[in-house]
Amino acid sequence: MNEVLAALGISVLALVYAVFLIMWVVKQPSGNKEMQAIALSIQEGATAYLNRQSLTMGFFGILIFVVLYFIIPKGSYNNNLWTAVSFIVGALFSALAGYIGMSVSVRANVRTAEAARKGIKEALSVAFNGGAVTGLSVVGLALLGVSGFYYFYTSVLNIPVAETTNILVGFGFGASLISLFARVGGGIFTKAADVGADLVGKIEKNIPEDDPRNPAVIADNVGDNVGDCAGMGADLFETYAVTLIAAMILAASTLSGSIGDKGIIYPLVLGGIAVLASIVGTWFVRLGRSQNIMGALYKGMIVTGVISAIGFYFATDIMIGDIKIFYAALVGIGITLAINVITEYYTAKEYGPVKGIAKASATGAGTNLIAGLAVGLQSTIMPTLVIVFGIYLAYYFGSTSSAVESGIYGIAVAAVAMLSTTGMVIATDSYGPITDNAGGIAEMTKMPPDVRKITDALDAVGNTTKAVTKGYAVGSAALAALVLFQAFTSELSKYSAGTTVTFDISNHIVLIGLMIGGLLPFAFSAMCMKSVGKAAHAVVEEVRKQFREIPGIMEGTGKPLYGRCVDIVTKAALKEMVLPAVMAVLSPVVVGFILGPQALGGLLAGVILSGFLMALFMSTGGAAWDNAKKYVEDGNFGGKGSDAHKAAVVGDTVGDPFKDTAGPALNALIKVINTIAVIIAPIIATSYWLK
Repeated sequence: MNEVLAALGISVLALVYAVFLIMWVVKQPSGNKEMQAIALSIQEGATAYLNRQSLTMGFFGILIFVVLYFIIPKGSYNNNLWTAVSFIVGALFSALAGYIGMSVSVRANVRTAEAARKGIKEALSVAFNGGAVTGLSVVGLALLGVSGFYYFYTSVLNIPVAETTNILVGFGFGASLISLFARVGGGIFTKAADVGADLVGKIEKNIPEDDPRNPAVIADNVGDNVGDCAGMGADLFETYAVTLIAAMILAASTLSGSIGDKGIIYPLVLGGIAVLASIVGTWFVRLGRSQNIMGALYKGMIVTGVISAIGFYFATDIMIGDIKIFYAALVGIGITLAINVITEYYTAKEYGPVKGIAKASATGAGTNLIAGLAVGLQSTIMPTLVIVFGIYLAYYFGSTSSAVESGIYGIAVAAVAMLSTTGMVIATDSYGPITDNAGGIAEMTKMPPDVRKITDALDAVGNTTKAVTKGYAVGSAALAALVLFQAFTSELSKYSAGTTVTFDISNHIVLIGLMIGGLLPFAFSAMCMKSVGKAAHAVVEEVRKQFREIPGIMEGTGKPLYGRCVDIVTKAALKEMVLPAVMAVLSPVVVGFILGPQALGGLLAGVILSGFLMALFMSTGGAAWDNAKKYVEDGNFGGKGSDAHKAAVVGDTVGDPFKDTAGPALNALIKVINTIAVIIAPIIATSYWLK
């Protein structure tokens, strides 16, 4: 139990360090009154949206709390009550992690712009430290929640370990539900504003992206924070928590004896080591002589990975005593590295895929769209092969380990190890919206060209880091979902009179579930894309209306009514996020209780496979379209205002809801469905004869 207390202590340390970074960021100069006024508008818009989103999520949270309390068997340890309590705390922690990160990001943006007056080194420091607050808040709160509840249930309430791991699923479900709402709602908000601003501003009025004359510009800047900061924070919070919990469930069900107890705590120890490594990694994000911003961020990532690997070795040697489990952990770290490199290749402006889309723009929007779709489809190949190879290796190391003799546990360890750099990954992702907003503030307040040059350089890297983070999130979601699927199978077997549950594709019920599961990501993505389209249409109409009716906007003598666009996308996001979330929550329940556990198992397999590939295709393809537009804007193929640029903007318009709404939200869909399946598995198993 000392290991659990150590994990608890490390989680608190991460949160304390996050507070230190917050204090450092807010002490930095915030520029002149004009800069502060724009930053305040972004801050107020983001806060207002999150507050209203929290009310909607709170209603569903209370409803699900009541449902969990009444449908989960009470058992000998009030399992229903404690699962419901875990659910509420998981939801609160997930929302809090995103809220903290966003609150700092909307304050770091203007300070980054002001720091750019001094130089790129100072601006990078402010932007990255602002992002690091989100990263450390996410991993700190996730580890605090899982390890804290584990200690409370086992040591204070004396609940057996096997029961405790099942109760902890409630915490993961709460985190998953908030992630789904945050991803869908934030994604609709940010992309509706972005698309609306681009279609009228760039194409119709031929004005720059962050021009203060555009009535949707503040809504666009607000969206960067509620989507890429709060949304990604909630996404990886739930991935982190759910993966830890699923690994602990598998350890409880597959391992025995003293190694079983150690195997349950082992993922928490790995999580604690990784958090410490992330803190140290933040100290190494510094510009060298080459002034390579991406290189500075990668230094922090590499240091975090190396320190994690060293710590994992000693933890494995002490707790498990088998080098093969350490090898399984290395597989997880290797998957992270490989997916990051592959995603950067497909989304960075320096490489062939993005340049190819930009070149296709020279012949029109049609060829741009064809090239972008091709890149998105092609981008699924290598990450899938990496995941497949990683699963094979991790299973091999786990199954041949004399200590655990469990291939599934080897995969679970790899999934946990893959999350070792989560703190740094989120820090580099949240750095993106901070630098994007900083560039917007610099543009709107007409800061000197040398300042804008620095913010542009920081923002260009931010686009790549956001794309890489999405690839990382998709890959980690796939492994986490696989571990959850195995946990679901274990739960079914436990409550099925000792029968080992298998899912045979020749069974028509399994096949039905498989097809329904494969369908869900398509239906879910369609809802998200349609919602963005509807909201963007409303923004376009409002922006056109203001250009027509407010005198002097184009001349700079009239001021747009920014609040109207913010209000439009806020209402649309809150309204449109409900139906996809309800579909995600109800689909496993309906299939499980009507068609039975075999169909539910098929559904889980289908949604993992289809959702993983769809998420890769949409997230990477959308990011490639975005950077192809920026490559043209850099002066290639005619530069800004050219026909190639207009075609590239069309491609980016299609790619925006791909990469920032539907694609990332699929991660949450996969894990919500799998988590609910684990929760209801005991009820379904006792209600049907498994055949």
